Amino acid sequence: MSAIKKFLGQTAIYGVSTVLSRLFNFILTPIYTSVYAPGTYGIFTTLYSYASLINAVLAFGMESTYFRYLTKYEDKKQEVYNNSFLCIAFIATLFLVTGFVFADYIAIWTNSSSDNNISDYQDYIRFFVGILFVDAICVIPFAKLRADEKPLKYSFIKFMNIGTFVGLNLFFLLLIPFIIKHDWPLSQWFASWYRFQWIGYVFLSNLIASVVTLILLVPEFLKLQLKFEKVLFMKMFSYSWPILVANLSFIVNENLDKLVLSKLLPESVADINVGIYGAVCKIAMFMSIFITAFRLGAEPFFFSFSKNVNARKTYAVILHYFVIALALLFVALVANIEVLKYFIRREEYWVGLPAVPFLLFGYLCLGIYMNLSIWYRLSDQTRFGLYISLVGAFITVVLNFVLIPKYSYMGSAWVSMFAYFVMMVISYVLGQKFYPIPYNLKRIMLYLCLSMVMVVLSFWVFDRNIYIGNVLLLAFLGLIVYLEKEEVKAMIKSKP
Repeated sequence: MSAIKKFLGQTAIYGVSTVLSRLFNFILTPIYTSVYAPGTYGIFTTLYSYASLINAVLAFGMESTYFRYLTKYEDKKQEVYNNSFLCIAFIATLFLVTGFVFADYIAIWTNSSSDNNISDYQDYIRFFVGILFVDAICVIPFAKLRADEKPLKYSFIKFMNIGTFVGLNLFFLLLIPFIIKHDWPLSQWFASWYRFQWIGYVFLSNLIASVVTLILLVPEFLKLQLKFEKVLFMKMFSYSWPILVANLSFIVNENLDKLVLSKLLPESVADINVGIYGAVCKIAMFMSIFITAFRLGAEPFFFSFSKNVNARKTYAVILHYFVIALALLFVALVANIEVLKYFIRREEYWVGLPAVPFLLFGYLCLGIYMNLSIWYRLSDQTRFGLYISLVGAFITVVLNFVLIPKYSYMGSAWVSMFAYFVMMVISYVLGQKFYPIPYNLKRIMLYLCLSMVMVVLSFWVFDRNIYIGNVLLLAFLGLIVYLEKEEVKAMIKSKP
């Protein structure tokens, strides 16, 4: 079990850095929701949803391709690095030029309300074009740090990124208004140009933070060689384009609801509903943080460990305890939702809290799906990832258009949960057919069903009572410890 211990060690580093970074970012949610009204926060939610879609295109599936081809062509690591980076850099440069040329037209199209200042939207678009370009060309250097097993350096750069972003947000949204209000030194100068409650300061802070990240990654950029190996690239391309479509479909599942809400709802309430939904989604992001931390450690490990004779058994063990962790987190977040809601400062946002359990279970299914997806990546059958994601995207598109007009963001939450559940089931069935892994399905199903029962009792039956919710959480934890104690003892005692 030394492989699992190594995996846990690296994942723990990624996990701590990811959790702390996201928590630093999460402290901005109460600031945003106190500074900005739901309608303004809706602009924030909509633009970052578009950005997520574009990010998937610019990355072109090259991150997973990079890890896979490092394993397949161990004698061509430099060539794999060069090809992966140059592919993304070419696409990102085209995007940068196109984005700035057509920024005015894009601003008009993305503006969901005639009450919004179109010149502001033009500035927002230019900020986002810069953010997306810089973030895209940093994808492969970051992947190289993970492949080279440098989680500490990776984590440090991520900390610097989020620290810069949070610090600038606090500077623009709190410190400058405080200086102006109390007539401190430089108050007159700040007052001459500062705009109160301007959402653009958030986007400007993001752009500066991305540039700081780019500078910190310069040593990785210097290791590049501007050489393009066409034959190798064509092989990499055939592997990556289905991942691109799959990732794009996943982003559609993740963000289409927020975009469609702004288009399908009446203009008078569109931005408000998007703002409410975007704010309560931040609570569900705790689950997403854990999944992201797992993915950062798991992806390079799964590829590098694939040739080991016990690989499939190891993958099964990892999923088993990953599900336990997700199930416990699911119950814990719902049990304490009456505390977590205070991260959203304005009470008018709290009307969206009933969407949170559905969003959380959707993320739980997504986390399992991401773990299961290793079968088509390792067997070079990435087209199945494309098919599964297209099914999820189809469900998302159709059901959102059906349910949003009647149920608003609650319909979006239901659709998100259902789409990820279907993707998880399909991936498991196909994986067991083409790349069977001995998962303990009965025990996994038991934990998932029990977690759902605990959540229903906590949120709806006992009306979000924090004390009863945490008693249910402890009972659930006690049952897991009882059922798993022998397996854990055996794993600890096993020889490396």
